[in-house]
Amino acid sequence: MEFTVVLTIARPRQRVIELLSDPAHHPSWLRGLVAHELIEGREGHVGAVSRVEMRSGSSTMEARETITRRDPEQLEDLPADVVVHYERELVAEGMWSAAKEHLHDLGDGTTLWESENEYRFSALPMRLLAPLMRGTFRKQTLAHMEDFRAFAEHGTDVRGEEGQPG
Repeated sequence: MEFTVVLTIARPRQRVIELLSDPAHHPSWLRGLVAHELIEGREGHVGAVSRVEMRSGSSTMEARETITRRDPEQLEDLPADVVVHYERELVAEGMWSAAKEHLHDLGDGTTLWESENEYRFSALPMRLLAPLMRGTFRKQTLAHMEDFRAFAEHGTDVRGEEGQPG
């Protein structure tokens, strides 16, 4: 199952990169995040592996996240025409997913966030249901992106507190 979601954020790309890449901010905008713990490597860099725990309703999912691409490696002082690519894989019991994030500087203090997502399931019931659930997965991805936008633009915290993303 594959889909792409695109969202515009009224913040400069450099600030979007800073907020997205700092795990200290993740609980403020990633609804359901229980834990994001670095296991090996350097946080946010290629090869970094983290344990991620997410809760949705009464169910909890634990997964292993691996950063597979960060291009360019140096993210400071980028020309506006350079697109930032950030890719990760998430592996959980019965599921593999990959997200390819592309951040475009629109040149007016605005960032275009394009998120390409792919999911694969090993259990037969989920493999059969996946095509029917594509809209649900896309909607959840868009909701996370919209929560991030609200955090980046206004300091809105999904936990009900006001953050200071500045």
